[in-house]
This record gives sequence, structure tokens and C-alpha cells, in this order.
Amino acid sequence: MTQPAATPTVRDVDARHRYEILVGEVRAGLTAYRDRDEQRVFFHTEVDDAFAGQGLASVLVREALNDVRASGKRIVPVCPYVAKFLKKHEEFADITDPVTPEVLQWLEAARAH
Repeated sequence: MTQPAATPTVRDVDARHRYEILVGEVRAGLTAYRDRDEQRVFFHTEVDDAFAGQGLASVLVREALNDVRASGKRIVPVCPYVAKFLKKHEEFADITDPVTPEVLQWLEAARAH
């Protein structure tokens, strides 16, 4: 008899500037961000190969964006996966800001520290 799959959980690891998705006790993926005033700038999302094809990236990003909404911040989707997710999920359009050259310049400087 096979064990039922663990329900994935998402947590904000603020000290590391990322949300992580856990399956059981194992980190299956993450989406990284930096905060710029009232904006949360997402710049990278990944899911470990061992967990690919299970829809975990979508669960991770949805939960992260719900957390952004709850915190009163706005989303800036520099990460291609987050941008693609937002095109399919218009319920986040009201809290999404465009990616601008200023944001990209700021992000580059913020990540250098």
C-alpha cells in the first residue's frame, strides 16, 4: 500500500527573501523576492527536479501572492514564471505593478548586497 502524498505547505522565509514550498519536511521549491517600499519584487522561481510536474510551482506562487495581498503590498513580476502565472490569474491584477527599467536597476543593486 502506498503512502498518501504529503500536502504541500508554503512558508515565507523573510530572512532569506523567499517563499518555500515543503512536501513533508523536504523543501521542494522556492520563489525569491526583494521588498522595494510597498512592492514585493519576485525575481526567481524554481522547483527541484524530483518534484517536477506536480503543479507545485503554481501552488507556491498562488500562496505567495495571497500573502502579498494580505500584507498590503504590491507584486512586481520580474520572474518569468510569476509573470506567466499572473497572465492566467487576473484576480491579482489589482495589486500588480509593471516591471520598469527603474525596478530592474534597483533589483540588480539590491541583489548585489
